[in-house]
Amino acid sequence: MILPIYVYGSDVLREKAREVDVNAEEGLQKFIEDMYMTMKEADGVGIAAPQVGRSLRILIVDGEDLADDLPYLKGFKRVMINPVLLEESEETIEFSEGCLSIPDLHAEVVRPKRIKVKYLNEKYEEITEEFDEFACRMVQHEMDHLDGVLFTDRVSQIRKKMIRGKLNSISNGKVRTHYKINCKPRAKGK
Repeated sequence: MILPIYVYGSDVLREKAREVDVNAEEGLQKFIEDMYMTMKEADGVGIAAPQVGRSLRILIVDGEDLADDLPYLKGFKRVMINPVLLEESEETIEFSEGCLSIPDLHAEVVRPKRIKVKYLNEKYEEITEEFDEFACRMVQHEMDHLDGVLFTDRVSQIRKKMIRGKLNSISNGKVRTHYKINCKPRAKGK
C-alpha cells in the first residue's frame, strides 16, 4: 500500500524514533513492504519510518536507480532496523541533498565520507557494514530522520535564512508533489 509522506512541519519528523522490538511489532514485514513501495512511487532512493508517520527506527535505501551514473550502487538495497552508527571518518564530502519530506528543495550538506553501521536486516539478522561515497550519504540522511534531524538542519546559517520561506510554505501545506503527502502535524502518542 502506498502511504502518505509526511512533510516539513509534521511533528513525527522531529521525534527521536523508538527502537523496534522485531518479536513484538505486529505487521512489520508488511510495513517494510509499504515503505518500499511508497519510496519507489515517489521516485526516492531512501525513506525512513517517520516519513510515513511511524516513529520507528527503520529505514530503507535503494541506489539501483542511480547505478547508471554511479555503477557501485548496482544492487545496493538495504533495509535497516535499529541502525547504530559505530564509526565515521574524519574525512568529509559535500554534496547536494534533497528529501521526499522537503519537496523541491536541495542544499549542499557536508557529511563524513565513510561510516560503519550495525543494524538488523529485513530477516532480523544482525549486520555490521561499512559504507562510503553516495551509499554512505544515503544511509546517513535516513539515519538522521530516526533522530528527528532533517538535512536542512545541517546547512550553513546563510542557507538556512535563504530557505526559511520555502520551508514555511511547505509546513503550511503550500506544496505540490506527484506523490501522496500529509501536511498536518501528527497527534501525540500515535
